[in-house]
This record gives sequence, C-alpha cells and structure tokens, in this order.
Amino acid sequence: MWFFSELLVHGMLSGSIYALISLAFVVVYKASRMINFALGEFIMLASKLVATGLNAFGLGVLGGIGFGCAGMVAFAIGFNRWVLRRLIGQPLISFIMVTIGLGVFLRASTVFVFSGIPGSIQLPIEQEPIRLMGLLISPDELITAGIAIITITAVALFFQHSRTGVALRAIADDQQAAMLVGIDLNRHFTITWAIAGTICVIAGTLWTFISGGGFSLILVGLKVFPIVIIGGLDSIPGVIIGAIFVGILESLAAGYIDPLITGFSRVSAYLVLLIILFVRPYGLFGKPEIERV
Repeated sequence: MWFFSELLVHGMLSGSIYALISLAFVVVYKASRMINFALGEFIMLASKLVATGLNAFGLGVLGGIGFGCAGMVAFAIGFNRWVLRRLIGQPLISFIMVTIGLGVFLRASTVFVFSGIPGSIQLPIEQEPIRLMGLLISPDELITAGIAIITITAVALFFQHSRTGVALRAIADDQQAAMLVGIDLNRHFTITWAIAGTICVIAGTLWTFISGGGFSLILVGLKVFPIVIIGGLDSIPGVIIGAIFVGILESLAAGYIDPLITGFSRVSAYLVLLIILFVRPYGLFGKPEIERV
C-alpha cells in the first residue's frame, strides 16, 4: 500500500510539471489555433539561455531566469514578426511545416551556439528527502510542483480576468469578429508567443533541475501531444487533468508493469491516446467544432 501511495504522489508531482509544459502549447493554440511542433526545442532553448546566464555570466538563479525570459521573449517576437505574419491566410499545413523546420534548426544550432557552456541548472533546494505522512518525497519535486501550480494558476487568472486575456479568448473564438471590434491580431499573437516563451523558461528550468538537460528536454516536449489531446486542445483545466492523469499512469506503469514489460511506461500515454481518439476525438474536456452547412 505504501509503495502504491509513493507512486501515486510521485506521479501527481510529475504531472504538475507536464501540465506546465503543456500550458505553453495550449496558450498558443487557444489564441491562434496553431500547433507548435517545436515545443520541445523551445524548452531546450529556454533552458540553455537560463544556463548561460547562470553559468557563463554569473547572474545567479533569478538573473539567469530573467536572462532566459528576455531571450525567449525577443525570440518569440522576432519569430512572430518575420515568419508567422507572412503565413497569415495560408493553409494550416504551412504553419505545421514551419514549426517542424524551426525545431530542426533549433536542435542543430544550439549545439554550436551554446558549445562549451555547462547546461546544468542548480537551484538552492535541499536534496534530503522529506517524510510526509509516512511517505518519502523528494523536496526538489515538491518545490518544482509548487512553482508549476503557481505559474499555471497565474496564467489561468490572466486569461480569465485581464483585458488582454479576454482579447485573446475573443481571438480564439472568432478571429474575424475580434478584428471587427478593433483587436490587433498581430499584437496579441506577439503577446501569446511571449507568454509561451516565458512558460518555456520556467518549465525548462524546472525540468533541467530535476531530470537534467540535453535531449530529454526534446523528449518531454513529445509527451505534450498525448496530454493535450487527452485533456482537450483548447481547455486549460482539461490539460491540467490530462497531465496529472499521464503522470500517475507513467508512475504506476513504471512501478508495476515495467519490471515485466520493459519500457511500457514510456508508451502507456500513447496507448490511452489511441483509445481517447476513438471515443472522444476532441478530448475529454475539449469542445467539438460545429459548423453550419
């Protein structure tokens, strides 16, 4: 029973990090209906920028995160201005291919741009396990989960209550209607990508701290797709629930099934994804698009 409880808690803590990473995907999709296939590379670039500020420039943890946020916001603004604006009115496949190409470019270029700079990120957190109600919990997982929950809550409140958040929700519902009432699409798309870049900085920093950097950052970006489809592409609460579910599923599979079937935990989320696609193609909490003919 204790083993099951530890797996359950560990899965919930991992799921909170997955939810934060998935949030960067949903923020872009909600505003622009654009699927970012370079999310893993965005997170990798963000973590590299933070590591550069921390290890190369000696800015400290907060300075490194600030340096990473500034770099990702500048990158997001440039990407939106010089690439995405030229694709307005083009088929969706054009956006998809651009993000795939961008991901390949980032994966190759970061090797040369950040060569010689240590990619590790150390946060001032004690490593001694904490005993909570008889369960041993790693403090780094506990604190990173708390930071992830605070970030997700802040973004959700921003979308619900701020003027810009309401405008972004209006754009997500109907871009043409939003333009007719005076909402500047280009400006708000830029804000959307800047928010996504900032989320990638926080997510990349936390994931690098608890799991290491490198190629694992790109792989965790791939885990986003079953999560957002299970929860619903346009639903922040759905993505949070989907991320927690996937985290618990992987933890339980690693504890009980991996000793019998090696690597099952890595594909368990994709098996659930196939089932969801047959039952509810738009996700558990997603809204089906209904069009009049």
